[in-house]
Amino acid sequence: MHRRLLRCRAMPLLQLPPPPPRALGVSGSRMNHRLLRCRVMPLQPPPPLGVSGGRLFASLPSPPPIQSRREVHVWYLCPDELNDQSQLNMYEELLSPVEKEYAASMKVAALRKDAMLSRALLRTTLSRYTDCKIDPRSFEFKKNEFGKPEILWPPDNSIVERPLYFNISHTTSLIACGIAMHAHIGIDIEEKKRNTTKNILSLARRYFTPSEVDYLIAISDSDVQRKEFLKLWTLKEAYVKALGLGFSGAPFNTFSIMLETSKGIRISKVSKVCDDSISGFDHLSDNWQFTFAELNSSHYMSVCIEDDSRKQGLENTPVPVGLKVWKTRPFVEDTLVSGTDALKLIA
Repeated sequence: MHRRLLRCRAMPLLQLPPPPPRALGVSGSRMNHRLLRCRVMPLQPPPPLGVSGGRLFASLPSPPPIQSRREVHVWYLCPDELNDQSQLNMYEELLSPVEKEYAASMKVAALRKDAMLSRALLRTTLSRYTDCKIDPRSFEFKKNEFGKPEILWPPDNSIVERPLYFNISHTTSLIACGIAMHAHIGIDIEEKKRNTTKNILSLARRYFTPSEVDYLIAISDSDVQRKEFLKLWTLKEAYVKALGLGFSGAPFNTFSIMLETSKGIRISKVSKVCDDSISGFDHLSDNWQFTFAELNSSHYMSVCIEDDSRKQGLENTPVPVGLKVWKTRPFVEDTLVSGTDALKLIA
């Protein structure tokens, strides 16, 4: 028996064949995509295995294609702005039983909501980059030895495996999903106003390298010092997540972030700390590229991707990372914020 969704303001269409595309209202860089109020309609079950087959969610507009390894797309949502219960119920139906169980295990309602929305954002975003050929509910995932999730493609070759890489980051007020093709990616988001319970320099001495500690000590203004600490932390977090090693595999004090260089943000391995015989440390290198931005004037966002140009000896002609960012309410509205005041590129 199929469960039924009561009348709602927005929900994906599950009709076959898919209906003709709806007109999109475009105003500046804002693209609205809204669904009409609907009657009771059955929610079809996802296919039993893998990501193959399944009915299509026709109401997820496909993004422009990622043109190169140096291009990154980021989709984010603000949990506090998503309060329509029918929409939240719809997002919850996208999750796997394990994901639902994990979200339900959170003791605080806000954390349960955030856990659910982060998985719904990931699933709907990935579906866009398969031209909606894969139902968001159909994705399955695996984890590497350090816990970084990856897409588990089906073994039957019914769906061609795509060189699609992703990473998720979230705060209490924003959840973001970064997407890259043919390149490992890490993304981290931090609130600019985030305060720490411990002294900034105490934390820096515990987690950062001596050169980074000296950099922070030289800043006399406490608020500026706190912000620079958060910038370094965000960049380090994105790098470790891109490596896929986790904090245990690449402790923050094994590499330095150099913020102001002629070649952009760079990585320097701390030779006295690192032992290349230890698993993970041999992967610490400067063959990575960063982009750093302010989002909504309230968050720092760092994205790290592989940089093949340095491997090929082209480091003297660095090409900036191409970054495109959308704010989304999946199935309801997508807004391109690149080129607007909502996104301020710093490096």
